[in-house]
Amino acid sequence: MIAEPSAAVHVRALDPVEFLERAAFVYPERLAVIDGDAQRTYPEFLARVRRFAAGLQAMGIGNGERVAVLAPNVSIALEAANAVPLAGGVLCALNTRLAPEEIDYILGHCGASVLFYDPELEPLVERLESRIPRVREYETFLAESDPDALAPHRAGEDETISINYTSGTTGKPKGVMYTYRGAYLNALAEVVHANLRPESVYLWTLPMFHCNGWCFPWAVTAVGATHVCLRKVDAPNINRAIREDGVTHFCAAPTVLIALANHPETVAFPRRVIVTTAGAPPSPTTIEQVEGLGAEIHHVYGLTETYGPITECAWHSPDWDVLPAHRRAWLRSRQGVPMVTLGANDVRVVDTELRDVPADGTTHGEIVMRGNNVMKGYYDDPAATARAFAGGWFHSGDIAVRHPDGYIEIVDRSKDVIISGGENISTQQVEKVLLEHDAVLEVAVVAIPDEKWGEVPKAFVTLKPGRTLDAEELRLFARERIAAFKVPKAYEFCDLPKTSTGKIQKYVLREREWTGRTKRVN
Repeated sequence: MIAEPSAAVHVRALDPVEFLERAAFVYPERLAVIDGDAQRTYPEFLARVRRFAAGLQAMGIGNGERVAVLAPNVSIALEAANAVPLAGGVLCALNTRLAPEEIDYILGHCGASVLFYDPELEPLVERLESRIPRVREYETFLAESDPDALAPHRAGEDETISINYTSGTTGKPKGVMYTYRGAYLNALAEVVHANLRPESVYLWTLPMFHCNGWCFPWAVTAVGATHVCLRKVDAPNINRAIREDGVTHFCAAPTVLIALANHPETVAFPRRVIVTTAGAPPSPTTIEQVEGLGAEIHHVYGLTETYGPITECAWHSPDWDVLPAHRRAWLRSRQGVPMVTLGANDVRVVDTELRDVPADGTTHGEIVMRGNNVMKGYYDDPAATARAFAGGWFHSGDIAVRHPDGYIEIVDRSKDVIISGGENISTQQVEKVLLEHDAVLEVAVVAIPDEKWGEVPKAFVTLKPGRTLDAEELRLFARERIAAFKVPKAYEFCDLPKTSTGKIQKYVLREREWTGRTKRVN
């Protein structure tokens, strides 16, 4: 985009959409996108984005209006990351795994003006009660748009580029606001830590609706590398893409890596593949398995509120390369140090008075952070923003230790949030749903360890006097009301432990389920 005429010579607002414009200029013949049978160069990618943006403006979208997108990892999701801000709108990418009631709430809360969706998700969209305009036939929408009518939006760095919803501890999703500046800088951080190059081929295993795909839609484009869209994320499709599309990079939660490493079709990769993992702490065993296939594991850590990754387990070569495999795997399993776009002290482990805990590998504290890659705040929720930013730092709710080398390692969580297969689950939301059943008197939901998903919710339930209810009936009741991944995988009918004042002691239940483990996360 062209800078404002009044702008100082030495200042140019950071805008991640400019990565695409540069890539189309520098790499006009390079393959930008593989989406099924469709293959597009960077100029073709840009042309579609401009058509999308022009079509949005023709609908009256601009001035920060929200545009919702509900789609798997296909072209519409990738193109929206550039087209919506180019038009002057704010992108709201929706989690395709949510229940209709949850999507309705998000659409209403963000005030979306239009919903674009992939035809595959028609059954889900038909169950929505929101009455906002809907666009199903994306290709038809593009064909009818006039790119010459586009008036590109010139954004200020601190403007909101997207709103990403995450489960809050109160159960209501919170809208996390990203800025143009934060998205630009986080994308460059991903370029550095993942070692993206123009010859890289990036496979879209990470959902683009998660933190805007950790800003990789912009990062991959920034270097002129190739995006490989993946409609269905499973081991056979990942294996096929690695063999046939020349994949060199992908991101995935540990649960995806576990499924890939243990699938009968998975064999040693034909080339080195850089795998970035986060969403839950990967076990040393999983790291060893995936590295045994020929992958190079990059472990990162972050939250929706930090644009995805904000720390990386920066590797010390050659010193760590010669260590025994189990030792290397343990080192890689730590959450690490701030990424390159932050200061060395922008991520801390502190006590309740915001004092740094000793770097002894044993003293617990909360991870707090600030800097370029912390959210602008929660959309339309100043009270929650103020709580999250108490003391001038963003409070993660993750409990960690700091090792003598300065690297942090998560050991527990202070918030009532379960991270299962990379998805956040509010225990309070699940509890409220279960309490809607007329046979349930009280309920407490806690995380329990799970070999496949890392951790999953378990419900401890007290029934009303004289009532009967089995686990399957309660599971089906919950499944009708919340996303499948949030539904408890285990149930126990019992009296709940309480304090003398009648408060449920969830920590007692958690301690029982995690006995014998050094960490309370998995």
